[in-house]
Amino acid sequence: VQLQASGGGLVQPGGSLTLTCAASGLTMDHYAIGWFRQAPGKEPEGVSCITIDDGMIFYADSVKGRFTISRDNAKNTVSLQMNNLKPNDTATYYCARGISRLCGDRWFQAPEYADWGQGTLVTVSS
Repeated sequence: VQLQASGGGLVQPGGSLTLTCAASGLTMDHYAIGWFRQAPGKEPEGVSCITIDDGMIFYADSVKGRFTISRDNAKNTVSLQMNNLKPNDTATYYCARGISRLCGDRWFQAPEYADWGQGTLVTVSS
């Protein structure tokens, strides 16, 4: 199983980026998928989680109203649309497969996930 996050880059404050998580050896719509980020010198932060049927979606308070998670089952990908980006959104972003089909009460905690992908760096700066 391999997960790969892509789509990062340098963007000005207020700008937008879309990150994509692609999987091989895994049918993503069988699992909850989460996005995390880690800024230099900081602990990993759970950003968002989506359940198998899109029935439950969670966001960290810091990104609510700005980020949108979605699935494309035909492409076996999960995307994170990020709008109105702020400098403190700067981090390496990772996607991960949940250990279950649902985003549980602790969806924002790393132990709830397996099969972490390589991250993609997002830098928000003028």
